[in-house]
Amino acid sequence: MRRYHTLYLRAINNPFRRKILRVLKDDPSTIEELHHVMGLAKNTLEWHLNILENGFCVKREDKEGRMIYKLTKEGEVVDFME
Repeated sequence: MRRYHTLYLRAINNPFRRKILRVLKDDPSTIEELHHVMGLAKNTLEWHLNILENGFCVKREDKEGRMIYKLTKEGEVVDFME
């Protein structure tokens, strides 16, 4: 349980990752769509998405051959943050 909390807190304790969560709250997105909105280099964006995924905030789904990122219940914490 401690590891879960550590990974979760690491995931949400970054302004870029919280912005990603806000974007995903409105609409599940591909990495290309997130790249366009966030303006981060793709490798940096992938790094943040991996932290969010390992922190239980987002999940990836294959939708018609495209990888889509979606919020999990844990990711919905963005509703209660700044």
